[in-house]
Amino acid sequence: MLNQLIHFDQEIFLIINQGLSNPFFDWLLPILRNPYTWSPLYLFLIIFFIKHYGKMGILIVAFTLANFGVSDALSSHVIKKNVKRVRPCNDLVFKEEANIRVRCGSGFSFTSSHATNHFAMAFFWIVLFRRRWKHTLWLCITWAALISFSQIYVGVHYPFDILCGAILGILIGTGTGYLFKRFFPEFFKTNPITETVTT
Repeated sequence: MLNQLIHFDQEIFLIINQGLSNPFFDWLLPILRNPYTWSPLYLFLIIFFIKHYGKMGILIVAFTLANFGVSDALSSHVIKKNVKRVRPCNDLVFKEEANIRVRCGSGFSFTSSHATNHFAMAFFWIVLFRRRWKHTLWLCITWAALISFSQIYVGVHYPFDILCGAILGILIGTGTGYLFKRFFPEFFKTNPITETVTT
């Protein structure tokens, strides 16, 4: 059963990594999965949260960082070090079939920390802001999904790494969001969906 699952995972990987290969994805997806690409967004959000929500904004930033820390610790330092699945780009046999489009890291493959971390942040923000801004849900999910999908396309993760990382991230992000809601319910009592951004 496990061997069948691994084989199926590899087949899906090849469909994405090779079957969807094109010059546009070759250019775009390595950029999307690069953490430095999103640094301006993170800086903007920190400034926006603090400027727009004041002390509550500082708490949102703190919870976002804590949420990221928990997701990264579980994925990178607990699950990966116990499962020890080799990345497709480091598999001495399988990598000959794959297109490796970025430098292959030395760490393990399962679960994808990119998927875990970004889905954790996405769903934390969804819990906080989906009633304030109507586009929060699809924007956050699309953002996290594109980054996660890129990991398969560039050859550093299998689809199952991404799927399980996303599920883990969703659980962590949603849990952190509802923890925030429990401790700071006043934030959710003053959140009309038509809220406007003050400048």
